Amino acid sequence: MPALVLLVRLDQHTAIGTSLGALLLPVGLLAVLEYHRRGQVHVPYAALLAGGLLVGALIGAKFAGDVSGVVLRLGFGVLLLLVSV
Repeated sequence: MPALVLLVRLDQHTAIGTSLGALLLPVGLLAVLEYHRRGQVHVPYAALLAGGLLVGALIGAKFAGDVSGVVLRLGFGVLLLLVSV
């Protein structure tokens, strides 16, 4: 997302949506199919996690849509600092 904001000059909301769109199918679907083929997916746990992610993503997207791009950028920066620590 930072590259989409800094290099391509997308606004923060569009960068987030674009990043999610790019990751959704190629990473999620194809990777899980390969792991499942090898018997390395615990389907009940995956379904439970998917339900939580679905609800969390919906709430997060609704919340992020109401927040200004500046606040989103600052929040993302703080998150990166916390993760780096």
